[in-house]
Amino acid sequence: MARIAGVNIPENKHVEISLTHIFGIGRKTAQDICKELKIDYTRKISDLTEDEIENLRTAIGKFVVEGDLRRNISTNIKRLMDLGSYRGIRHRRKLPTRGQNTKNNARTRKGAKKPMRGS
Repeated sequence: MARIAGVNIPENKHVEISLTHIFGIGRKTAQDICKELKIDYTRKISDLTEDEIENLRTAIGKFVVEGDLRRNISTNIKRLMDLGSYRGIRHRRKLPTRGQNTKNNARTRKGAKKPMRGS
């Protein structure tokens, strides 16, 4: 298995799809990287030469991915919570942060229904 940015990349898939297994790289970014390196993104990872894989590693090294990106996101959320902004308060209460209605829905974010107290 090819290892890029600390992630084992599946070799039996196309380059475009395999690169999306790295946190922070989506389909569009993967396609852009392939265009930049002149690699056909419909080729399989197993068909790439060692030089092409090394070029992929250096190209992905320019992006903030995996651990650094996760750390940035959690730091940003912590900052919002410390500021006491509206979004920070919603994060603290584990409620949706982007204006969704919570009267009927938002079960995923709120968790399982709590049992009735009065019964």
